[in-house]
Amino acid sequence: MPPNVNERDDEVDLLIDAWSRRLPDVDLTPLDVMSRLRRVSNRLGRLRADAFSGAGLAAWEFDVLAALRREEAPHELSPAQLIEATMIGSGAMTNRLDNLSRRGLVERRPNPRDGRSVLVRLTADGATRVDDAMRRLAHREAEALRGLTHEEQATLARLLRRLAQDSA
Repeated sequence: MPPNVNERDDEVDLLIDAWSRRLPDVDLTPLDVMSRLRRVSNRLGRLRADAFSGAGLAAWEFDVLAALRREEAPHELSPAQLIEATMIGSGAMTNRLDNLSRRGLVERRPNPRDGRSVLVRLTADGATRVDDAMRRLAHREAEALRGLTHEEQATLARLLRRLAQDSA
């Protein structure tokens, strides 16, 4: 079956063609996938930032609040658990928690099992904002995927899952 007009000669095809002329001995076929993934990643970053800003959040704020919101009530974690969930360093987490606390989106309280540590709890305002951000994100991502059938989306998800596992 011939490729769809939209699938021919996009930017990636053109850059692969140009590099093929410069480096004819190099197999550039991985760029067919990886360069497109990079472009999709950039698009997703913009889409996510727009969705989160519509809810009054930055992407990093969403990440921390979402980690808390996914927990069962009372939606709290230790800073160490948040660091693991968001994959950032402890210094950055301290700064983020300070900012979120000042905004009234989280609160810190002593850990009843260990008086030397604290637990971070999502506030009602934090829950409202992160829920709004997730609704906006789900809607925007659905719009971005509307050109693919549900079957194509499932196939893409399966392939990306495999690629992510192989890369880990």
